[in-house]
Amino acid sequence: MLAEIRIDSLGVISEASAQFHEGLTVLTGETGAGKTMVVTSLHLLSGARADAGRVRLGASRAVVEGRFVTDLSPTSEREIARILESSGAERDEDGSIIAVRTVGSDGRSRAHLGGRSVPAGVLSEFTDPLLTVHGQNDQLRLLRPDQQRNALDRFGDKTIGTLLTRYRKHRREWLDARSELIERTSKARELAQEADQLTFALNEIDGVAPEPGEDATIVAEVRRLSDLDSLRSAAEEAHAALAGSDDMASADVGVSPALDLMSEARARIESVVDADLDGLGARLADAIAVVTDVAGDLNSYLAGLPSDPGALNTLLSRQSELKTLTRKYAADVDGVLEWADTARTRLSKLDVSSDALGLLSKQVEETAALTAEAATKLSAARVKAAAKLSKAVSAELAGLAMGRAGLDVSVRQQIASPQDSAPLSVGGVEVHAGSGGVDEVEFRLSAHSGAPSLPISKSASGGELSRVMLALEVVLAGSDTGATMVFDEVDAGVGGRAAVEIGRRLAKLARTHQVIVVTHLPQVAAFADTHLVVDKVDDKGGVVSSGVRTLSDSDRVVELARMLAGLDDTETGRAHAEELLEIANAARVTD
Repeated sequence: MLAEIRIDSLGVISEASAQFHEGLTVLTGETGAGKTMVVTSLHLLSGARADAGRVRLGASRAVVEGRFVTDLSPTSEREIARILESSGAERDEDGSIIAVRTVGSDGRSRAHLGGRSVPAGVLSEFTDPLLTVHGQNDQLRLLRPDQQRNALDRFGDKTIGTLLTRYRKHRREWLDARSELIERTSKARELAQEADQLTFALNEIDGVAPEPGEDATIVAEVRRLSDLDSLRSAAEEAHAALAGSDDMASADVGVSPALDLMSEARARIESVVDADLDGLGARLADAIAVVTDVAGDLNSYLAGLPSDPGALNTLLSRQSELKTLTRKYAADVDGVLEWADTARTRLSKLDVSSDALGLLSKQVEETAALTAEAATKLSAARVKAAAKLSKAVSAELAGLAMGRAGLDVSVRQQIASPQDSAPLSVGGVEVHAGSGGVDEVEFRLSAHSGAPSLPISKSASGGELSRVMLALEVVLAGSDTGATMVFDEVDAGVGGRAAVEIGRRLAKLARTHQVIVVTHLPQVAAFADTHLVVDKVDDKGGVVSSGVRTLSDSDRVVELARMLAGLDDTETGRAHAEELLEIANAARVTD
Protein backbone atom coordinates (compact mmCIF):
# COMPACT_ATOMS: atom_id res chain seq x y z
CA MET A 1 0.00 0.00 0.00
CA LEU A 2 0.96 3.67 -0.22
CA ALA A 3 2.30 4.78 3.15
CA GLU A 4 3.41 8.34 2.46
CA ILE A 5 3.73 10.89 -0.33
CA ARG A 6 5.70 14.13 -0.65
CA ILE A 7 5.04 16.70 -3.38
CA ASP A 8 7.23 19.67 -4.29
CA SER A 9 6.35 22.37 -6.86
CA LEU A 10 3.58 20.47 -8.63
CA GLY A 11 0.80 22.74 -9.89
CA VAL A 12 -0.49 24.92 -7.08
CA ILE A 13 1.22 22.77 -4.45
CA SER A 14 4.52 24.34 -3.44
CA GLU A 15 5.36 21.76 -0.79
CA ALA A 16 3.15 19.14 0.85
CA SER A 17 3.34 15.73 2.43
CA ALA A 18 0.75 13.27 3.66
CA GLN A 19 0.67 9.91 5.35
CA PHE A 20 -1.82 7.28 4.28
CA HIS A 21 -3.25 4.42 6.26
CA GLU A 22 -5.37 1.36 5.65
CA GLY A 23 -9.05 1.80 4.93
CA LEU A 24 -10.73 4.74 3.22
CA THR A 25 -8.92 8.07 2.89
CA VAL A 26 -10.68 11.07 1.37
CA LEU A 27 -9.15 14.29 0.07
CA THR A 28 -11.32 17.37 0.05
CA GLY A 29 -10.79 21.08 -0.43
CA GLU A 30 -12.07 24.09 -2.27
CA THR A 31 -12.12 24.19 -6.05
CA GLY A 32 -8.68 25.06 -7.35
CA ALA A 33 -6.92 24.07 -4.13
CA GLY A 34 -5.02 21.29 -5.86
CA LYS A 35 -6.85 18.09 -4.93
CA THR A 36 -6.34 16.67 -8.41
CA MET A 37 -2.60 17.33 -8.14
CA VAL A 38 -2.42 14.50 -5.60
CA VAL A 39 -3.89 12.17 -8.21
CA THR A 40 -1.53 13.63 -10.82
CA SER A 41 1.42 12.85 -8.54
CA LEU A 42 0.29 9.24 -8.25
CA HIS A 43 -0.04 9.06 -12.04
CA LEU A 44 3.60 10.22 -12.26
CA LEU A 45 4.70 7.56 -9.78
CA SER A 46 2.89 5.06 -12.00
CA GLY A 47 5.21 5.97 -14.88
CA ALA A 48 2.73 8.18 -16.74
CA ARG A 49 3.95 10.71 -19.30
CA ALA A 50 5.47 13.79 -17.69
CA ASP A 51 3.99 17.21 -18.51
CA ALA A 52 6.23 20.25 -18.02
CA GLY A 53 3.07 22.36 -17.74
CA ARG A 54 2.44 20.78 -14.33
CA VAL A 55 5.63 22.28 -12.86
CA ARG A 56 4.84 25.16 -10.52
CA LEU A 57 5.41 28.60 -12.03
CA GLY A 58 8.89 29.83 -11.17
CA ALA A 59 10.20 26.40 -10.12
CA SER A 60 12.88 24.53 -12.05
CA ARG A 61 11.35 21.14 -11.39
CA ALA A 62 8.56 19.24 -9.68
CA VAL A 63 9.32 16.26 -7.43
CA VAL A 64 6.98 13.51 -6.28
CA GLU A 65 8.18 10.94 -3.76
CA GLY A 66 6.13 7.98 -2.58
CA ARG A 67 6.87 5.35 0.05
CA PHE A 68 5.26 1.96 -0.52
CA VAL A 69 4.83 -0.99 1.82
CA THR A 70 4.26 -4.32 0.06
CA ASP A 71 1.98 -6.99 1.45
CA LEU A 72 0.77 -8.83 -1.65
CA SER A 73 0.22 -12.35 -2.89
CA PRO A 74 3.35 -14.55 -3.20
CA THR A 75 3.24 -14.17 -7.00
CA SER A 76 3.11 -10.37 -6.84
CA GLU A 77 5.81 -10.25 -4.15
CA ARG A 78 8.11 -12.33 -6.37
CA GLU A 79 7.47 -9.93 -9.24
CA ILE A 80 8.30 -6.94 -7.01
CA ALA A 81 11.50 -8.67 -5.86
CA ARG A 82 12.46 -9.35 -9.49
CA ILE A 83 12.00 -5.70 -10.46
CA LEU A 84 14.03 -4.48 -7.48
CA GLU A 85 16.85 -6.93 -8.16
CA SER A 86 17.04 -6.25 -11.90
CA SER A 87 17.21 -2.48 -11.34
CA GLY A 88 19.59 -2.62 -8.37
CA ALA A 89 16.97 -0.99 -6.12
CA GLU A 90 16.94 -1.62 -2.39
CA ARG A 91 14.36 -1.50 0.37
CA ASP A 92 14.72 0.87 3.30
CA GLU A 93 15.56 -0.50 6.73
CA ASP A 94 11.85 -0.76 7.58
CA GLY A 95 11.18 -2.78 4.41
CA SER A 96 9.45 0.05 2.55
CA ILE A 97 10.38 1.10 -0.98
CA ILE A 98 10.88 4.71 -2.09
CA ALA A 99 9.83 5.74 -5.60
CA VAL A 100 10.67 9.22 -6.93
CA ARG A 101 9.66 11.04 -10.11
CA THR A 102 11.19 14.38 -11.10
CA VAL A 103 9.80 16.59 -13.89
CA GLY A 104 11.86 19.53 -15.11
CA SER A 105 10.40 22.76 -16.44
CA ASP A 106 12.09 21.85 -19.75
CA GLY A 107 9.98 18.70 -19.99
CA ARG A 108 12.70 16.23 -19.05
CA SER A 109 11.87 13.71 -16.37
CA ARG A 110 13.82 11.28 -14.22
CA ALA A 111 12.71 8.33 -12.14
CA HIS A 112 14.31 6.65 -9.13
CA LEU A 113 13.38 3.43 -7.36
CA GLY A 114 14.97 2.27 -4.14
CA GLY A 115 17.81 4.76 -4.51
CA ARG A 116 18.59 3.82 -8.12
CA SER A 117 17.95 5.76 -11.31
CA VAL A 118 15.54 3.77 -13.51
CA PRO A 119 13.46 4.34 -16.67
CA ALA A 120 9.88 5.54 -16.10
CA GLY A 121 8.72 2.17 -17.48
CA VAL A 122 10.28 0.42 -14.49
CA LEU A 123 8.19 2.58 -12.16
CA SER A 124 5.14 1.48 -14.12
CA GLU A 125 6.12 -2.18 -13.68
CA PHE A 126 6.72 -1.63 -9.97
CA THR A 127 3.48 0.19 -9.21
CA ASP A 128 1.29 -1.99 -11.43
CA PRO A 129 0.47 -4.54 -8.68
CA LEU A 130 0.51 -1.85 -5.98
CA LEU A 131 -1.54 1.03 -7.34
CA THR A 132 -4.65 1.42 -9.49
CA VAL A 133 -5.51 5.03 -10.34
CA HIS A 134 -9.00 5.89 -11.61
CA GLY A 135 -8.96 9.46 -12.83
CA GLN A 136 -11.68 11.13 -14.82
CA ASN A 137 -9.99 10.03 -18.06
CA ASP A 138 -9.81 6.47 -16.74
CA GLN A 139 -13.62 6.42 -16.52
CA LEU A 140 -13.80 7.25 -20.21
CA ARG A 141 -11.54 4.29 -20.98
CA LEU A 142 -14.30 2.04 -19.65
CA LEU A 143 -16.18 2.89 -22.86
CA ARG A 144 -13.56 1.08 -24.96
CA PRO A 145 -14.38 -2.53 -25.94
CA ASP A 146 -10.89 -3.78 -25.04
CA GLN A 147 -11.20 -2.34 -21.52
CA GLN A 148 -14.59 -3.98 -21.10
CA ARG A 149 -13.13 -7.33 -22.16
CA ASN A 150 -10.24 -6.84 -19.74
CA ALA A 151 -12.70 -6.18 -16.91
CA LEU A 152 -14.57 -9.41 -17.71
CA ASP A 153 -11.28 -11.33 -17.84
CA ARG A 154 -10.28 -9.91 -14.45
CA PHE A 155 -13.58 -11.09 -13.00
CA GLY A 156 -13.11 -14.63 -14.29
CA ASP A 157 -9.33 -14.67 -14.02
CA LYS A 158 -9.02 -18.06 -12.30
CA THR A 159 -10.58 -19.80 -15.29
CA ILE A 160 -10.22 -17.30 -18.12
CA GLY A 161 -6.54 -16.51 -17.42
CA THR A 162 -5.42 -20.10 -18.01
CA LEU A 163 -7.57 -20.49 -21.12
CA LEU A 164 -6.34 -17.16 -22.54
CA THR A 165 -2.71 -18.20 -22.07
CA ARG A 166 -3.35 -21.50 -23.85
CA TYR A 167 -5.18 -19.76 -26.71
CA ARG A 168 -2.32 -17.30 -27.22
CA LYS A 169 0.22 -20.12 -27.32
CA HIS A 170 -1.68 -22.05 -30.03
CA ARG A 171 -2.45 -18.83 -31.94
CA ARG A 172 1.24 -17.93 -32.07
CA GLU A 173 2.15 -21.40 -33.37
CA TRP A 174 -0.63 -21.23 -35.98
CA LEU A 175 0.32 -17.76 -37.21
CA ASP A 176 4.01 -18.70 -37.44
CA ALA A 177 3.28 -21.86 -39.44
CA ARG A 178 0.80 -20.00 -41.63
CA SER A 179 3.25 -17.18 -42.40
CA GLU A 180 5.97 -19.68 -43.27
CA LEU A 181 3.66 -21.62 -45.62
CA ILE A 182 2.58 -18.40 -47.37
CA GLU A 183 6.18 -17.33 -47.80
CA ARG A 184 7.33 -20.66 -49.19
CA THR A 185 4.39 -20.94 -51.58
CA SER A 186 4.41 -17.38 -52.92
CA LYS A 187 8.18 -17.11 -53.23
CA ALA A 188 9.07 -20.63 -54.35
CA ARG A 189 11.42 -19.55 -57.18
CA GLU A 190 13.24 -16.91 -55.09
CA LEU A 191 13.60 -19.31 -52.16
CA ALA A 192 14.96 -22.06 -54.42
CA GLN A 193 17.59 -19.67 -55.76
CA GLU A 194 18.48 -18.59 -52.25
CA ALA A 195 18.76 -22.24 -51.20
CA ASP A 196 21.20 -22.92 -54.08
CA GLN A 197 23.35 -19.95 -53.08
CA LEU A 198 23.43 -20.99 -49.45
CA THR A 199 24.23 -24.60 -50.36
CA PHE A 200 27.17 -23.48 -52.55
CA ALA A 201 28.51 -21.23 -49.80
CA LEU A 202 28.21 -23.90 -47.11
CA ASN A 203 29.94 -26.47 -49.33
CA GLU A 204 32.78 -24.01 -49.85
CA ILE A 205 33.12 -23.36 -46.11
CA ASP A 206 32.86 -27.06 -45.23
CA GLY A 207 35.53 -27.83 -47.86
CA VAL A 208 37.99 -25.52 -46.12
CA ALA A 209 36.77 -26.66 -42.68
CA PRO A 210 38.10 -23.70 -40.66
CA GLU A 211 38.64 -24.03 -36.92
CA PRO A 212 37.61 -21.31 -34.44
CA GLY A 213 40.38 -18.69 -34.15
CA GLU A 214 42.50 -20.48 -36.74
CA ASP A 215 43.28 -17.32 -38.75
CA ALA A 216 44.78 -15.56 -35.72
CA THR A 217 46.80 -18.66 -34.81
CA ILE A 218 48.23 -18.91 -38.33
CA VAL A 219 49.25 -15.24 -38.37
CA ALA A 220 51.26 -15.75 -35.18
CA GLU A 221 52.83 -18.98 -36.49
CA VAL A 222 53.75 -17.42 -39.86
CA ARG A 223 55.43 -14.54 -38.06
CA ARG A 224 57.36 -17.04 -35.99
CA LEU A 225 58.48 -19.16 -38.94
CA SER A 226 59.52 -16.06 -40.87
CA ASP A 227 61.98 -15.31 -38.07
CA LEU A 228 63.01 -18.97 -37.59
CA ASP A 229 66.72 -18.54 -38.34
CA SER A 230 67.17 -15.59 -36.00
CA LEU A 231 65.12 -17.32 -33.28
CA ARG A 232 67.17 -20.51 -33.56
CA SER A 233 70.47 -18.58 -33.56
CA ALA A 234 69.53 -16.50 -30.53
CA ALA A 235 68.35 -19.52 -28.55
CA GLU A 236 71.45 -21.59 -29.42
CA GLU A 237 73.83 -18.78 -28.44
CA ALA A 238 71.95 -18.19 -25.18
CA HIS A 239 72.05 -21.89 -24.39
CA ALA A 240 75.78 -22.05 -25.20
CA ALA A 241 76.48 -19.06 -22.97
CA LEU A 242 74.73 -20.73 -20.07
CA ALA A 243 75.59 -24.42 -20.45
CA GLY A 244 78.06 -24.66 -23.30
CA SER A 245 77.80 -26.62 -26.54
CA ASP A 246 79.54 -29.32 -28.49
CA ASP A 247 81.17 -26.68 -30.69
CA MET A 248 82.51 -24.85 -27.65
CA ALA A 249 83.83 -28.08 -26.11
CA SER A 250 85.80 -28.95 -29.22
CA ALA A 251 86.99 -25.41 -29.94
CA ASP A 252 90.22 -24.10 -28.49
CA VAL A 253 88.77 -20.96 -26.94
CA GLY A 254 89.15 -19.39 -23.56
CA VAL A 255 85.46 -18.87 -22.98
CA SER A 256 83.69 -20.94 -20.29
CA PRO A 257 79.90 -21.27 -20.00
CA ALA A 258 78.10 -19.51 -17.13
CA LEU A 259 77.29 -22.74 -15.31
CA ASP A 260 80.95 -23.78 -15.22
CA LEU A 261 82.04 -20.38 -13.95
CA MET A 262 79.30 -20.30 -11.28
CA SER A 263 80.11 -23.85 -10.19
CA GLU A 264 83.81 -22.95 -9.87
CA ALA A 265 82.93 -19.85 -7.82
CA ARG A 266 80.78 -21.93 -5.51
CA ALA A 267 83.54 -24.54 -5.07
CA ARG A 268 86.09 -21.87 -4.13
CA ILE A 269 83.74 -20.33 -1.56
CA GLU A 270 82.91 -23.69 -0.03
CA SER A 271 86.63 -24.60 0.18
CA VAL A 272 87.11 -22.19 3.09
CA VAL A 273 85.29 -21.72 6.36
CA ASP A 274 83.65 -18.34 6.97
CA ALA A 275 80.10 -17.47 8.06
CA ASP A 276 79.66 -14.63 5.56
CA LEU A 277 81.00 -16.70 2.66
CA ASP A 278 78.66 -19.58 3.59
CA GLY A 279 75.66 -17.32 2.89
CA LEU A 280 77.05 -16.35 -0.50
CA GLY A 281 77.58 -20.00 -1.37
CA ALA A 282 73.91 -20.77 -0.70
CA ARG A 283 72.84 -17.90 -2.93
CA LEU A 284 75.13 -19.18 -5.70
CA ALA A 285 73.51 -22.61 -5.38
CA ASP A 286 70.10 -21.01 -5.97
CA ALA A 287 71.42 -19.10 -8.96
CA ILE A 288 72.92 -22.26 -10.45
CA ALA A 289 69.52 -23.98 -10.11
CA VAL A 290 67.78 -21.10 -11.93
CA VAL A 291 70.36 -21.02 -14.73
CA THR A 292 70.11 -24.82 -15.10
CA ASP A 293 66.30 -24.50 -15.50
CA VAL A 294 66.63 -21.74 -18.07
CA ALA A 295 69.19 -23.78 -20.02
CA GLY A 296 66.82 -26.73 -20.01
CA ASP A 297 63.93 -24.56 -21.23
CA LEU A 298 66.10 -23.19 -24.04
CA ASN A 299 66.99 -26.73 -25.05
CA SER A 300 63.28 -27.67 -25.15
CA TYR A 301 62.49 -24.52 -27.15
CA LEU A 302 65.18 -25.44 -29.74
CA ALA A 303 63.84 -28.98 -29.97
CA GLY A 304 60.35 -27.63 -30.61
CA LEU A 305 61.30 -25.33 -33.48
CA PRO A 306 60.08 -26.65 -36.87
CA SER A 307 62.67 -28.53 -38.80
CA ASP A 308 60.50 -28.99 -41.93
CA PRO A 309 61.61 -26.37 -44.51
CA GLY A 310 58.17 -26.53 -46.17
CA ALA A 311 56.16 -25.73 -43.01
CA LEU A 312 56.02 -22.01 -43.78
CA ASN A 313 54.72 -22.61 -47.30
CA THR A 314 52.06 -24.96 -45.93
CA LEU A 315 50.88 -22.32 -43.48
CA LEU A 316 50.84 -19.60 -46.13
CA SER A 317 48.72 -21.82 -48.37
CA ARG A 318 46.25 -22.48 -45.53
CA GLN A 319 46.13 -18.76 -44.76
CA SER A 320 45.21 -18.04 -48.36
CA GLU A 321 42.28 -20.51 -48.18
CA LEU A 322 40.96 -18.83 -45.03
CA LYS A 323 41.30 -15.36 -46.56
CA THR A 324 39.09 -16.51 -49.45
CA LEU A 325 36.34 -17.22 -46.92
CA THR A 326 36.83 -14.04 -44.88
CA ARG A 327 36.64 -11.92 -48.03
CA LYS A 328 33.21 -13.40 -48.87
CA TYR A 329 31.42 -14.10 -45.64
CA ALA A 330 32.84 -12.28 -42.62
CA ALA A 331 35.78 -10.32 -41.25
CA ASP A 332 37.40 -13.29 -39.52
CA VAL A 333 37.09 -17.06 -39.24
CA ASP A 334 34.86 -16.90 -36.16
CA GLY A 335 32.50 -14.67 -38.11
CA VAL A 336 32.53 -17.13 -41.03
CA LEU A 337 31.55 -19.98 -38.70
CA GLU A 338 28.74 -17.88 -37.21
CA TRP A 339 27.51 -16.99 -40.70
CA ALA A 340 27.52 -20.70 -41.61
CA ASP A 341 25.39 -21.57 -38.57
CA THR A 342 22.87 -18.89 -39.50
CA ALA A 343 22.87 -20.05 -43.13
CA ARG A 344 22.18 -23.66 -42.12
CA THR A 345 19.22 -22.54 -40.02
CA ARG A 346 17.88 -20.46 -42.88
CA LEU A 347 18.46 -23.29 -45.37
CA SER A 348 16.37 -25.65 -43.26
CA LYS A 349 13.40 -23.32 -43.82
CA LEU A 350 13.81 -23.00 -47.58
CA ASP A 351 12.64 -26.42 -48.60
CA VAL A 352 9.95 -25.77 -51.24
CA SER A 353 9.49 -29.35 -52.34
CA SER A 354 5.95 -30.73 -52.49
CA ASP A 355 6.66 -33.00 -49.52
CA ALA A 356 7.89 -30.12 -47.37
CA LEU A 357 4.95 -27.91 -48.31
CA GLY A 358 2.57 -30.76 -47.57
CA LEU A 359 4.00 -31.25 -44.08
CA LEU A 360 3.85 -27.51 -43.42
CA SER A 361 0.27 -27.32 -44.67
CA LYS A 362 -0.68 -30.14 -42.31
CA GLN A 363 0.98 -28.26 -39.44
CA VAL A 364 -1.07 -25.17 -40.27
CA GLU A 365 -4.29 -27.21 -40.21
CA GLU A 366 -3.41 -28.85 -36.90
CA THR A 367 -2.43 -25.62 -35.15
CA ALA A 368 -5.53 -23.87 -36.54
CA ALA A 369 -7.70 -26.63 -35.08
CA LEU A 370 -5.98 -26.31 -31.69
CA THR A 371 -6.41 -22.53 -31.78
CA ALA A 372 -10.09 -22.84 -32.67
CA GLU A 373 -10.63 -25.35 -29.85
CA ALA A 374 -8.88 -23.06 -27.36
CA ALA A 375 -10.91 -20.08 -28.61
CA THR A 376 -14.17 -22.01 -28.17
CA LYS A 377 -13.34 -22.91 -24.57
CA LEU A 378 -12.28 -19.33 -23.86
CA SER A 379 -15.53 -17.96 -25.30
CA ALA A 380 -17.59 -20.41 -23.24
CA ALA A 381 -15.78 -19.37 -20.06
CA ARG A 382 -16.38 -15.70 -20.88
CA VAL A 383 -20.08 -16.25 -21.52
CA LYS A 384 -20.40 -18.00 -18.16
CA ALA A 385 -18.43 -15.27 -16.36
CA ALA A 386 -20.42 -12.53 -18.15
CA ALA A 387 -23.70 -13.80 -16.69
CA LYS A 388 -22.26 -13.73 -13.18
CA LEU A 389 -20.68 -10.31 -13.68
CA SER A 390 -23.95 -8.87 -15.03
CA LYS A 391 -25.85 -10.09 -12.00
CA ALA A 392 -23.25 -8.90 -9.49
CA VAL A 393 -22.84 -5.41 -10.99
CA SER A 394 -26.59 -4.95 -11.37
CA ALA A 395 -26.98 -5.75 -7.67
CA GLU A 396 -24.37 -3.12 -6.83
CA LEU A 397 -26.11 -0.56 -9.05
CA ALA A 398 -29.28 -1.13 -7.08
CA GLY A 399 -27.43 0.10 -4.02
CA LEU A 400 -26.14 3.15 -5.88
CA ALA A 401 -29.56 4.69 -6.47
CA MET A 402 -29.86 2.94 -9.84
CA GLY A 403 -32.21 0.29 -8.57
CA ARG A 404 -34.07 -0.21 -11.83
CA ALA A 405 -30.95 -0.19 -13.97
CA GLY A 406 -29.20 -3.35 -15.02
CA LEU A 407 -25.87 -4.09 -16.64
CA ASP A 408 -25.77 -6.72 -19.37
CA VAL A 409 -22.34 -8.03 -20.34
CA SER A 410 -22.61 -9.26 -23.91
CA VAL A 411 -20.10 -11.72 -25.39
CA ARG A 412 -20.20 -12.52 -29.09
CA GLN A 413 -17.83 -13.68 -31.77
CA GLN A 414 -16.06 -10.99 -33.76
CA ILE A 415 -16.79 -11.86 -37.40
CA ALA A 416 -13.77 -11.56 -39.69
CA SER A 417 -13.89 -8.72 -42.19
CA PRO A 418 -13.03 -9.26 -45.88
CA GLN A 419 -9.70 -7.53 -45.20
CA ASP A 420 -8.82 -9.81 -42.28
CA SER A 421 -5.29 -11.09 -42.89
CA ALA A 422 -5.70 -14.22 -40.77
CA PRO A 423 -9.32 -15.33 -40.28
CA LEU A 424 -9.94 -18.40 -38.15
CA SER A 425 -12.73 -20.91 -38.69
CA VAL A 426 -14.57 -21.58 -35.42
CA GLY A 427 -17.69 -23.69 -35.62
CA GLY A 428 -17.93 -23.08 -39.34
CA VAL A 429 -17.76 -19.30 -38.95
CA GLU A 430 -14.83 -17.15 -40.05
CA VAL A 431 -13.88 -14.98 -37.07
CA HIS A 432 -11.15 -12.49 -36.25
CA ALA A 433 -8.51 -14.17 -34.08
CA GLY A 434 -7.00 -11.34 -32.06
CA SER A 435 -4.44 -11.65 -29.29
CA GLY A 436 -7.25 -11.49 -26.74
CA GLY A 437 -9.43 -14.14 -28.36
CA VAL A 438 -12.23 -14.18 -30.92
CA ASP A 439 -14.77 -12.39 -28.72
CA GLU A 440 -16.25 -8.92 -28.62
CA VAL A 441 -17.32 -7.89 -25.12
CA GLU A 442 -19.78 -5.05 -24.69
CA PHE A 443 -21.25 -3.52 -21.54
CA ARG A 444 -24.89 -2.60 -22.13
CA LEU A 445 -27.01 -0.65 -19.67
CA SER A 446 -30.80 -0.80 -19.37
CA ALA A 447 -32.46 2.10 -17.58
CA HIS A 448 -35.10 -0.12 -15.96
CA SER A 449 -36.55 -3.59 -16.10
CA GLY A 450 -38.00 -4.23 -19.53
CA ALA A 451 -36.14 -1.35 -21.16
CA PRO A 452 -33.82 -2.19 -24.04
CA SER A 453 -30.16 -2.42 -23.11
CA LEU A 454 -27.88 -0.04 -24.96
CA PRO A 455 -24.10 0.30 -25.04
CA ILE A 456 -22.98 2.35 -22.03
CA SER A 457 -21.26 4.75 -24.42
CA LYS A 458 -24.73 5.74 -25.63
CA SER A 459 -26.92 5.21 -22.60
CA ALA A 460 -24.86 6.22 -19.55
CA SER A 461 -24.52 9.80 -18.33
CA GLY A 462 -21.33 10.97 -16.63
CA GLY A 463 -22.69 10.23 -13.18
CA GLU A 464 -24.05 6.84 -14.23
CA LEU A 465 -20.73 5.93 -15.83
CA SER A 466 -18.97 6.77 -12.56
CA ARG A 467 -21.33 4.52 -10.65
CA VAL A 468 -20.97 1.68 -13.15
CA MET A 469 -17.21 1.88 -12.75
CA LEU A 470 -17.43 1.93 -8.96
CA ALA A 471 -19.83 -1.03 -9.01
CA LEU A 472 -17.36 -2.89 -11.20
CA GLU A 473 -14.48 -2.14 -8.82
CA VAL A 474 -16.46 -3.39 -5.83
CA VAL A 475 -17.30 -6.61 -7.66
CA LEU A 476 -13.75 -7.03 -8.97
CA ALA A 477 -12.15 -6.27 -5.61
CA GLY A 478 -11.59 -9.94 -4.89
CA SER A 479 -9.67 -10.47 -8.15
CA ASP A 480 -7.95 -7.06 -8.44
CA THR A 481 -4.17 -7.06 -8.11
CA GLY A 482 -3.89 -3.46 -6.88
CA ALA A 483 -3.36 -3.04 -3.14
CA THR A 484 -4.25 0.67 -3.40
CA MET A 485 -7.17 2.10 -5.38
CA VAL A 486 -7.34 5.81 -6.15
CA PHE A 487 -10.55 7.47 -7.35
CA ASP A 488 -10.65 11.03 -8.64
CA GLU A 489 -14.19 12.41 -8.28
CA VAL A 490 -15.88 9.06 -8.88
CA ASP A 491 -18.96 10.81 -7.50
CA ALA A 492 -19.06 13.44 -10.27
CA GLY A 493 -22.59 14.19 -11.44
CA VAL A 494 -24.37 12.54 -8.50
CA GLY A 495 -25.80 13.71 -5.20
CA GLY A 496 -28.32 12.98 -2.48
CA ARG A 497 -29.03 9.32 -1.78
CA ALA A 498 -26.72 8.17 -4.58
CA ALA A 499 -23.83 10.03 -2.96
CA VAL A 500 -24.46 8.27 0.35
CA GLU A 501 -24.51 4.90 -1.37
CA ILE A 502 -21.25 5.69 -3.17
CA GLY A 503 -19.70 6.43 0.22
CA ARG A 504 -20.97 3.12 1.56
CA ARG A 505 -19.57 1.20 -1.42
CA LEU A 506 -16.18 2.90 -1.11
CA ALA A 507 -16.10 2.03 2.59
CA LYS A 508 -16.96 -1.55 1.70
CA LEU A 509 -14.17 -1.65 -0.87
CA ALA A 510 -11.77 -0.27 1.75
CA ARG A 511 -12.21 -3.40 3.84
CA THR A 512 -10.01 -5.34 1.43
CA HIS A 513 -8.05 -2.52 -0.24
CA GLN A 514 -6.48 0.77 0.66
CA VAL A 515 -8.82 3.31 -1.00
CA ILE A 516 -7.96 6.98 -1.64
CA VAL A 517 -10.76 9.21 -2.96
CA VAL A 518 -10.81 12.81 -4.16
CA THR A 519 -14.36 14.03 -3.57
CA HIS A 520 -16.45 17.17 -3.38
CA LEU A 521 -19.42 15.48 -1.71
CA PRO A 522 -19.80 15.55 2.11
CA GLN A 523 -21.93 12.38 1.94
CA VAL A 524 -18.90 10.49 0.60
CA ALA A 525 -16.33 12.21 2.84
CA ALA A 526 -18.31 11.24 5.94
CA PHE A 527 -17.41 7.56 5.41
CA ALA A 528 -13.64 8.17 5.59
CA ASP A 529 -11.34 6.50 8.06
CA THR A 530 -8.82 9.28 7.38
CA HIS A 531 -9.79 12.74 6.14
CA LEU A 532 -7.20 14.92 4.40
CA VAL A 533 -7.90 18.44 3.25
CA VAL A 534 -6.02 20.43 0.63
CA ASP A 535 -5.83 24.10 1.69
CA LYS A 536 -4.89 27.01 -0.52
CA VAL A 537 -3.40 30.30 0.55
CA ASP A 538 -3.07 33.50 -1.51
CA ASP A 539 0.12 35.36 -0.62
CA LYS A 540 0.61 39.11 -1.06
CA GLY A 541 1.92 38.62 -4.58
CA GLY A 542 -1.27 36.90 -5.65
CA VAL A 543 0.41 33.49 -5.96
CA VAL A 544 -1.67 30.54 -4.77
CA SER A 545 0.01 27.87 -2.63
CA SER A 546 -1.56 24.68 -1.33
CA GLY A 547 -0.76 22.17 1.37
CA VAL A 548 -2.22 18.93 2.72
CA ARG A 549 -3.20 18.31 6.35
CA THR A 550 -4.94 15.56 8.29
CA LEU A 551 -8.15 16.54 10.02
CA SER A 552 -9.08 15.75 13.61
CA ASP A 553 -12.64 14.73 14.46
CA SER A 554 -13.63 18.30 15.28
CA ASP A 555 -11.96 19.62 12.14
CA ARG A 556 -13.88 17.06 10.07
CA VAL A 557 -17.15 18.51 11.30
CA VAL A 558 -16.05 21.98 10.17
CA GLU A 559 -14.88 20.70 6.76
CA LEU A 560 -18.08 18.71 6.14
CA ALA A 561 -20.10 21.77 7.08
CA ARG A 562 -18.11 23.83 4.58
CA MET A 563 -18.84 21.23 1.91
CA LEU A 564 -22.55 21.59 2.74
CA ALA A 565 -22.89 24.76 0.67
CA GLY A 566 -20.40 26.70 2.80
CA LEU A 567 -22.16 26.27 6.14
CA ASP A 568 -19.00 25.84 8.22
CA ASP A 569 -19.66 28.99 10.26
CA THR A 570 -23.21 28.09 11.24
CA GLU A 571 -24.55 25.87 13.98
CA THR A 572 -27.03 24.38 11.53
CA GLY A 573 -24.27 23.38 9.14
CA ARG A 574 -22.21 21.79 11.89
CA ALA A 575 -25.21 19.91 13.21
CA HIS A 576 -25.90 18.60 9.73
CA ALA A 577 -22.25 17.54 9.41
CA GLU A 578 -22.38 15.69 12.73
CA GLU A 579 -25.53 13.96 11.55
CA LEU A 580 -23.77 12.85 8.37
CA LEU A 581 -20.94 11.34 10.41
CA GLU A 582 -23.44 9.49 12.61
CA ILE A 583 -25.23 8.11 9.54
CA ALA A 584 -21.94 6.96 8.07
CA ASN A 585 -20.83 5.29 11.28
CA ALA A 586 -24.17 3.55 11.63
CA ALA A 587 -23.99 2.35 8.03
CA ARG A 588 -20.56 0.84 8.69
CA VAL A 589 -21.95 -1.19 11.57
CA THR A 590 -24.93 -2.55 9.62
CA ASP A 591 -22.98 -3.40 6.43
